[in-house]
Amino acid sequence: MKLKKTQLVNIAIILLLTLYFFTPIGFKAKVYLNRLISHNPVPVEERAQQILEDYDFKLVNSNGSSVNLSEHKGDVIFINFWATWCPPCVAEMPDLQLLYDAYGEKVTFLFIARDKKEKVSNFMMKKKYNLPVYFESGFTPKTLYSAALPTTFVIDKKGNIVVAETGSAAWNSQSVRSLLDGLLK
Repeated sequence: MKLKKTQLVNIAIILLLTLYFFTPIGFKAKVYLNRLISHNPVPVEERAQQILEDYDFKLVNSNGSSVNLSEHKGDVIFINFWATWCPPCVAEMPDLQLLYDAYGEKVTFLFIARDKKEKVSNFMMKKKYNLPVYFESGFTPKTLYSAALPTTFVIDKKGNIVVAETGSAAWNSQSVRSLLDGLLK
């Protein structure tokens, strides 16, 4: 039985789609694609900014130490919700590490993983990231809740949510650094 040209093309397409959606090669391709299409996050217009009023957000790090967002009220806060199984999340991690390296002493960074602790620990060690990772141990304040990953918020000292970004973004850009510098003044 000889296959027709269209049948061969269909088989090839099915194989490529299978590779893309169901293999580690596909995951890496999705990460790479997300890095290519990452954009600069855009600040929320001042008149549309929400205010974080509920700072009661309990978190725990991988060592079991607790922290509450309320301890950082009055700080510039950078919150990133992510997971190891999320290609856009993994795609923005190198930029987030660079931003953390530059601002980790000045800005409160909370990288909140919606994933299993063991997977997160293995991922962080494998990639040699030293980001401060936390896990939710209480309810997420309504203003910060999003089912989409990654979701990132930048909160100014007064509690205004000045950036609310969903999806992969170029976090180590000059525009983000300028924004943080302005918020820190």
